[in-house]
Amino acid sequence: MSYQVIARKYRPQRFADVVGQEHVTQTLSNAIEQKRIAHAYLFCGPRGTGKTTIARIFAKCLNAEGGPKVNFDDKDFHAQEITEGRSLDVLEIDGASNNGVEQVRELRETCKYAPANSTFKIYIIDEVHMLSTAAFNALLKTLEEPPAHVKFMFATTDPEKVLPTILSRCQRFDLRRIPAALITKHLAEIAKKEKVKIDAEALYAIARGADGGMRDAESTLDQLISFCGDKIEEADVLSMFGLAAESQILKLSKAVLNGEIQIALTQLNELAQGGKDLGRLLSDLLNHFRNLLIHQISKGDLNLLEVSEAEIAALKEQSSLASAESLTKILETLAEAELNLRDAASKKILLEVTLLKCIEARNSISIDSVLKQLNQLRGGGNAPAAISTAGAHTAPAAKPSTKVHQEIAAPITLREIQPVSAELSGLWMQLVEAVTNASRFTGSYLTNAHPVSFEKNLLVIGFDPEFEDHLGLVDNSRNHTLLQTKLAELGHPNCQIKFIKAEAPAIRPQIAAAQNVSREDREAREEKISVQPSPPSRPSRDIPAEKKPASVPFNKNDFKNDPLIQKALEIFKGQIVEVRA
Repeated sequence: MSYQVIARKYRPQRFADVVGQEHVTQTLSNAIEQKRIAHAYLFCGPRGTGKTTIARIFAKCLNAEGGPKVNFDDKDFHAQEITEGRSLDVLEIDGASNNGVEQVRELRETCKYAPANSTFKIYIIDEVHMLSTAAFNALLKTLEEPPAHVKFMFATTDPEKVLPTILSRCQRFDLRRIPAALITKHLAEIAKKEKVKIDAEALYAIARGADGGMRDAESTLDQLISFCGDKIEEADVLSMFGLAAESQILKLSKAVLNGEIQIALTQLNELAQGGKDLGRLLSDLLNHFRNLLIHQISKGDLNLLEVSEAEIAALKEQSSLASAESLTKILETLAEAELNLRDAASKKILLEVTLLKCIEARNSISIDSVLKQLNQLRGGGNAPAAISTAGAHTAPAAKPSTKVHQEIAAPITLREIQPVSAELSGLWMQLVEAVTNASRFTGSYLTNAHPVSFEKNLLVIGFDPEFEDHLGLVDNSRNHTLLQTKLAELGHPNCQIKFIKAEAPAIRPQIAAAQNVSREDREAREEKISVQPSPPSRPSRDIPAEKKPASVPFNKNDFKNDPLIQKALEIFKGQIVEVRA
């Protein structure tokens, strides 16, 4: 007798032998026992999961002696005929090569005749989605109202291509990918029967490579037996099929989570030089980080995962290395790389760039979180929530006791400030305009400040207690140099700058008192001073606006160098990333 491959030799012969498809086999068994047998069935699912096998077993149950019955005799004549493929009443048709109208017409003519020696005449059409539209339409009437002795069983890997009119006339069963644990267990039983010694790691590697297909796993085992003999190890599986070892996947993922760029790139280089399939490596990484995210979100619920013992230990260890938000961004980066891998000229370079992006993504933070923290730094809080609905009073928003506030507030004391002169007010307006033209962000902070005094080449600038957060952001060497430069341009060289916290004085009355000019000149000057309404959060007071700073277009460098943005990046340990649409 000629040699039979493992996939055919150990093909299931009963519903109880089918692995991982209990939701289908149990339903069909109940239908037989309850005598609720339909006239057409459609089995859908990935390759190698048991579609045609289940159809054959179902045909055995229907045509068994004394049937239909689930527990038929193994020596039953009709069952043996179907197993050997010589039954005249069970016809297996290849939909890819018999996809025309003529073949369907022939089927319609032959199905009228009664079965030769069985209860039912059964048509099993494999890859039924390959039938043409005209062939499907020619089959519609027969499929909807076939003779009582005719049963149709269709199998397809692409149910989306089957016409809806066909789907509506069939009972549909969707077969799922078989879990790796079940494949490993089944292969171990086969290896024992074949008297082959195989490591548990090798079995798991075969199951990983099969991607949920039992036939693929059995074919791989058959090939390994021919290659290795009666002893198979994990290294044999990995070298033959270009798979990365589970320990290598875990080491690479740990390097990404720890931000160890050199280790990650070195590990990738070793895998590439070892002839590993980089596409499969990317898929394995994606699956591991998915498991890590599910493990973290579910708080260690292993029922949602299909992992080995070694990976369970790694998941527990790595869960504390990154947040769920960071893992989500890493998954998005890997998924995007998987889409681009097909068109990449160099897969290795694409994976190297992807690993660098993943390492950066682990420290990323959402813009919502940044805005929330910035709002807390400014002392904004949730002001509307503090308003009393009874109309009593508005409770002030509590400022967060962060380290940043403590550092800013500690050295600052509130001073009583004397009213400023009109000359100082005019110089201040010119200075604000000049600074705004040079740096939009620094100028925006100065609009909330006011001049205090200008004596002995020392310009003192005050911030209201309401804007004391701005003081710590502008009081740096860069802004000091900018202000000194602009003062020199306005005719005041060699000036020093000092920032303090101080209440803003009332300016308008002091201007009128300080200037000994004619009434006409004073009125002409006051017409130029516009009193603008203050924001709702500040006390109402008059603010001179002789010159409104001109609006400056957005400047990317100013944004990056802005002290507030730099302080936020320092607090959140982040970086600015340009996103292109």
